[in-house]
Amino acid sequence: MNDILLKNALFEDRRVDIYIHDGIIAGITPSVPGTFPSPAEKYETVDCSSKAVLPSFINMHTHAAMSMMRGVGEDINFHEWLARIWQIESGITPEYVYYATRLACLEMIKTGTATFNDQYWHMPQARKAALEMGIRPVLSYVLCDRMNPAESKIQIRECIRHYEESLKWPEKSQFVISVHAIYSVCEEAIVWAAGFAAEHGLKLHVHLSETEKEVLDCKAAHNGMTPVEYLESLGFFSPDVIAAHSLWLSDKDVEILGRHGVNCVHNINSNLKLTSGYRFRYNELRDAGANVCLGTDGCGSSNNLDMLEAMKTAAMVQKAWREDATAMPLNELFATGTSNGARALGLNSGSLEVGRIADLMLVDIDNWNFISTAPTLANFIYSAHSDCIDSLMCNGRWIMKNRMVDGERDIIRDARKVLNTIY
Repeated sequence: MNDILLKNALFEDRRVDIYIHDGIIAGITPSVPGTFPSPAEKYETVDCSSKAVLPSFINMHTHAAMSMMRGVGEDINFHEWLARIWQIESGITPEYVYYATRLACLEMIKTGTATFNDQYWHMPQARKAALEMGIRPVLSYVLCDRMNPAESKIQIRECIRHYEESLKWPEKSQFVISVHAIYSVCEEAIVWAAGFAAEHGLKLHVHLSETEKEVLDCKAAHNGMTPVEYLESLGFFSPDVIAAHSLWLSDKDVEILGRHGVNCVHNINSNLKLTSGYRFRYNELRDAGANVCLGTDGCGSSNNLDMLEAMKTAAMVQKAWREDATAMPLNELFATGTSNGARALGLNSGSLEVGRIADLMLVDIDNWNFISTAPTLANFIYSAHSDCIDSLMCNGRWIMKNRMVDGERDIIRDARKVLNTIY
């Protein structure tokens, strides 16, 4: 792996040189000639005088292979949408998942994401696609037995087999168990998943309290318990749980999630578009001790995988419904899409510090969005769009340079070829 010198980059509104050795940030010093201990010719030197450097995004909830399902369920609510998606998904193949995941990875790379936490089918094909693209995948085996005990037993056996195969994976990818939701997985399978994850030190990914209907149905079925209360009664929660949506929460729910240190993923665009809701309780979850992260959800509901767009929308909606302009301040907002995700996944990344993995983006600030005296981060989130992201590094390796990704035209062409296989 090449040593890399990012020369004269704007970092936290000061000019620095960043030295990367074997994929790790080895030094950050003021941009003054002669500050590095080794001769400059040892480095791949990148002139960053017109660039800002930021940690790359960590998208904490995706269904990557839905990249070719954007727009299939417009102007309908969540439950109508879910029925339509499940009908489409009944015909997907491993080949489809491979090419659709490659397309998703292309979009994520173009928009600054170097790590994604995925929940989808045909995991081996998704992993192959992601690793070929150079992006870091966190991949689930998804339990979704539709309340069929016989199917549940089959899926548990498959999950164990995939877990055993994952023991041979290199460190760059990570195996996770997903429980789709309390309304789509048998109680016995939920309990098994929690126990197996705890036994083997695995993360546990679940859709939780996404809609009001989910909460009301759970109360009717489980003696008045909310989905959060129900899962706690099953011993499900721990700091290894990643709870997507976490939207319809009571005060007691918030206390439970905080007490267990659950990682709650806000998926604002998906929730808004499917009319699931918008009053995500960020302040309350943060103060209770939960780790709040950000995700886009899949393209079937959010229509894109653009974390910068999700970040801006999340903050503006928080400010609006709370009628509080101080809600979700810049540093906390950016952390939901970077360092908080790294914490949730146990990654040594998410921030630019010596000793951290070099997952970072170069942002082109030589354009109208940054001609301002405001902090760079404010202009990046509220003024710019993701096309200002010039280059992206994952694990100390460039996966996009100068807005170019290797083979991107072929990726789009190949995806188009399999598009008609699912409709």
